[in-house]
Amino acid sequence: MSLSSLAKLIALAAIWGSSFLFMRIAAPVLGPVMLITLRVLLGALFLLGLAVIQKKGLDVRTHWKHLLILGLLNTALPFTLFAFAAETLPASLLSILNATAPIFGAIVSALWLRTPFTLKSAAGLLLGIAGVAILVGVDGTAMRTATIVAIVAGLAAGLCYGIASVYAKQAKSVEPFANAHGSLWAAVLWMVPAAPFFPPVAAPTAMVVVAVLALGILCSGVAYSLYFKLIEEIGAAPALSVGFLIPVFGVLWGHLVLNEPVTLRTVIGGLVVLVGTALITGFNPAILMRKRVTAV
Repeated sequence: MSLSSLAKLIALAAIWGSSFLFMRIAAPVLGPVMLITLRVLLGALFLLGLAVIQKKGLDVRTHWKHLLILGLLNTALPFTLFAFAAETLPASLLSILNATAPIFGAIVSALWLRTPFTLKSAAGLLLGIAGVAILVGVDGTAMRTATIVAIVAGLAAGLCYGIASVYAKQAKSVEPFANAHGSLWAAVLWMVPAAPFFPPVAAPTAMVVVAVLALGILCSGVAYSLYFKLIEEIGAAPALSVGFLIPVFGVLWGHLVLNEPVTLRTVIGGLVVLVGTALITGFNPAILMRKRVTAV
């Protein structure tokens, strides 16, 4: 991996890690449905601009069913669930819950595709569960009902990503940029009909407007384009390692901007979740270093 690719990887993690901060700012004011409607619309418009500039087409007639499924499972539904959770949970916890997606992906793959579930995968699953338990506190009696519901929503979002990842492996191959561009427009179609029934809770402040613009343009449009550049440069598997850096930035931005406390429980729980995820995905940071050495 070149220094340029490494810089892109870190920048992407920083951008996606900030999405939980922006949701935490805007969701309590706009509500999850309105917020995500604006986010996917802005992201889709940004990618449309890139598609026009780069002259990249979108074969909707051939792939419309695939895009609708992906737009629901990989965008509209998990985004909305995380935005709902953001009304209650801190950005740091949201970013760590996001890291459970590969764990759910392994479970779905085992149930759907009959993929062998090894002892290593089982250990990763148990560690993931233990990490979440540490994060929320083993003694559930201390939590409010709203907190429990929000945590379940965050985990459900991870489940959606897991289902989407397994589905995408079985679906007809679609060019990556077209996948992102088309699924964002599909998410718009899913969200827009529901938006009028969930109006904003209050008038948006300047900070909320900035958060919405950042979510749509930066965290959706720019991040997707950066992600696909990374795939072209280093391949899909190494690019997915960005998921291990997102919680680091999620916790960092939450602490720096919203003064969220970084407790020992957050650090330990987050590390346990990431180790569990690494076991299930087979991720080994040394692989990236070896690739960098052989590329020199």
